[in-house]
Amino acid sequence: MRIGLYPGTFDPITLGHIDIIRRAAILVDRLVIGVAINRDKGPLFTLEERVAMIETECAILSEQTGTEIVAHPFENLLIDCAHDVGAQLIVRGLRAVTDFEYEFQMVGMNRALDSSVETVFLMADANHQAIASKLVKEIARLGGDVSKFVTPAVRARLLEKFS
Repeated sequence: MRIGLYPGTFDPITLGHIDIIRRAAILVDRLVIGVAINRDKGPLFTLEERVAMIETECAILSEQTGTEIVAHPFENLLIDCAHDVGAQLIVRGLRAVTDFEYEFQMVGMNRALDSSVETVFLMADANHQAIASKLVKEIARLGGDVSKFVTPAVRARLLEKFS
């Protein structure tokens, strides 16, 4: 079984994330969405809320693609998370050249830790390249319309947080 790991904070999950998940799902038999527990980032949504949003959105994608997609919280090294879930492949989404520079360094470090785990980069769809969770939260906080960036369910959760 080919298992992929798509890690991130997903605070919140955006249409850009969903696009990468949909495209990654055709590459593997099982896709694990690694939900990072990063206390330093101070997420808006709790871990439980982020996992619930991912599970809701990915249930639809799993049905559409026929690929098992599951959420898996993690707080250890990414390469250790890959081992924990049996992933042979790490999926990373790229929006711009600046993403590549950071991700290139991460791949080098992960390969030094375990060269058997490959990393695959998927370019964000042109319609989603500008979407960043941080900016989505800022727009929502200031009363802007985020419906172009997130699903209706995630938009409702954002409105609830900032009301």
